[in-house]
Amino acid sequence: MSRLMSVTGGPYAPPVPVRELTAVSADGARLHVEVHGVDDGPVVVLSHGWTCSTAFWAAQIRELAPDHRVVAYDQRGHGRSPASPVHSTDVLADDLEAVLAATLAPGEKAVVVGHSMGGMTVLAASARAGFREHVAAVLLCSTGSSRLVAEALVVPMRAGRLRTWLTRQGLSSRAPLGPVTPMSRRILKYATMGAGSSAAMVEACARIVHACPRKVRYAWARVLDGVQLDANIRELTVPAAVVVGTGDRLTPPVHARALAAVLPDCHGVTELAGLGHMTPIEAPGVVTGVIRELAVTYGQGQLDAHGTEADVRIEEGA
Repeated sequence: MSRLMSVTGGPYAPPVPVRELTAVSADGARLHVEVHGVDDGPVVVLSHGWTCSTAFWAAQIRELAPDHRVVAYDQRGHGRSPASPVHSTDVLADDLEAVLAATLAPGEKAVVVGHSMGGMTVLAASARAGFREHVAAVLLCSTGSSRLVAEALVVPMRAGRLRTWLTRQGLSSRAPLGPVTPMSRRILKYATMGAGSSAAMVEACARIVHACPRKVRYAWARVLDGVQLDANIRELTVPAAVVVGTGDRLTPPVHARALAAVLPDCHGVTELAGLGHMTPIEAPGVVTGVIRELAVTYGQGQLDAHGTEADVRIEEGA
């Protein structure tokens, strides 16, 4: 289980949940789940990415909690969810189904938000019965469905075998990250965030990422290297919005545009100018705004009132 070292003050300090529970996945894996906000509001379920935890969503939880029920959970091996010997996109889908079943009443619908590996979790679960029972709409945030290593721009050189090999070596390193230092902050900011990210944003991300155990980081990096979820995109039949930073080096905009081109019901693509991979932290207000829009437009009882056009919006990062 990871060391919990998130920031303790400011907008990125994790709020205290109304209640906590444990969801049990199909293979017996135990998942830490937090419930925030009000019981009678629209439901939002948050699925974080590789090396992160529920703390990653602090800003969204704080903004949504006054009038939403917000469910956040730790992916297996991350945060307070114990590590598991099994690592695959199939078990990520199992885990999301387990969280939905544990926190929603039969037939109750939620907006599900996935960032990075959390977005891949959504894609992996898209054809599952439990997912279709409980999901009204989704937000795919800074994510992709395949060729993650080949398309990554972390290594500043021309695309090809050498860049792919160097990227794979860096992302799949077994080396411990150690404590958060000025140098580690600079490296993390370069790889995962936009140049304009504030010191508070970088600090929040660094503490979250450095808390992920080395073995967990390595195991899930191997999974991400081989992700192939292209066929799952067409199974995601609920309305789906897409958000990406134009400066994202880990899942650059080519992935967001590919998703939008195939999604059966794309609610739109929001490209955040100059921002990196950590969009919920880099542009908390914009990401929360998209979540609110989905909840208002596609919440329970309004599932048929949607269009199909995939308009592209370019917004300044904030």
